[in-house]
Amino acid sequence: MRKKPHSKQTFRLDIELANLLEERAHARGVSRTEVVEAALMSLLQSDQDERMEAALARRLDRLSRQLDRLEWHVELTNEAIGLFVRFWLTSNPPLPDTAMKAAQAMGKKRWHGFVESLSRRMEAGPKLRDEVGREIPSATDA
Repeated sequence: MRKKPHSKQTFRLDIELANLLEERAHARGVSRTEVVEAALMSLLQSDQDERMEAALARRLDRLSRQLDRLEWHVELTNEAIGLFVRFWLTSNPPLPDTAMKAAQAMGKKRWHGFVESLSRRMEAGPKLRDEVGREIPSATDA
C-alpha cells in the first residue's frame, strides 16, 4: 500500500480539546493525526454540505406535499360531516318531550357502541373507504 505524501503542521490546542482528541483517538484505536485529518476532511469538504442541503430540500418538499394532501383530506372530511349533519337535522323532526329521556339513553348506548367499533376498526381495519370501493362497481364493471 502506497502512503500519501504528508506535510508536517504544528498547532496549539486548548488543553480540554487536546484531552478530547486523545480520548477519541484512544477509543477508536487510531492516532491523533488520523482523528484530526478525518475531522478536517469532513469540515473542509464543501460538497458534503451541498449534498446534505439537497437531501434536506428533497425531504422538506416531500413533507410539504404530504401536508398538502393531509390538508385536502381534512377539508374533505369536515365538509362531508357538515353536509351530513345538515341533511340529518333537516330530515329528522325533533322528538316530543315525553320521548326525550328514552332517546337520550338509547343515544348514549349507541354512541358508546360506535366509539368501540371505531376504535377496533382503526386498530385492525378494514377501512370504510376500502369497503365502499368494493361495494360500488367501477365504470369498467358496468
